[in-house]
Amino acid sequence: MTSGMTASWVVLLALGAFHGINPGMGWLFAVALGMQEGRRSAVLRALLPLGAGHALAVAASIGVALAIGAVVPVAWLRWLTAGVLVSLGVLRAFWHRHPRLVGMRVGMGGLTLWSFLMATAHGAGLMVVPVFVGMTMTGGGGHMHHMPATGAGAGTALVATGLHALGYLGVTALVAVLVFEKLGVGMLRRAWFNLDLIWAATLVATGILTVTL
Repeated sequence: MTSGMTASWVVLLALGAFHGINPGMGWLFAVALGMQEGRRSAVLRALLPLGAGHALAVAASIGVALAIGAVVPVAWLRWLTAGVLVSLGVLRAFWHRHPRLVGMRVGMGGLTLWSFLMATAHGAGLMVVPVFVGMTMTGGGGHMHHMPATGAGAGTALVATGLHALGYLGVTALVAVLVFEKLGVGMLRRAWFNLDLIWAATLVATGILTVTL
């Protein structure tokens, strides 16, 4: 295993943890369900569909990257990804929309779909694509003109999705239980707007790094 691949694994876990901290990525929904039912088991029950939906969003973004990268040069894919990330970041900086704490009685399938849509809309899956591209290039010696759509590319996609989902689910579970049992959702009145700005800045920074590193 190369040092570059190890670094990519660490970044994927860190990105997953960062996504797990964001209330809009799922833990707030889990806390709301726990409050509606008045028990911690409801919070824990929401974690699996939240993690599944988030992982599906990441897998979808990576799948699109694989499909595009198989027919266009990797350099073009980097610029396309960077452009979308920066655009999402700028949009996020000026447009804040948060999930409501009412009307959240949904089934596990509905919660999985909600998690998928939130991760997609926030650009969470897209943020993983530059790391995935770097992993693919490292595995192929760094000289490939196009990304492999099968074989090694698919294996790398599974590893990237799994590592990111692991980091996301671990932090989501920790924050959801902590807020439900100790902190309460009142903390969001002070913290949420700052998190929105941090998220927007991270999207822009990721886009810039995609074409500069």
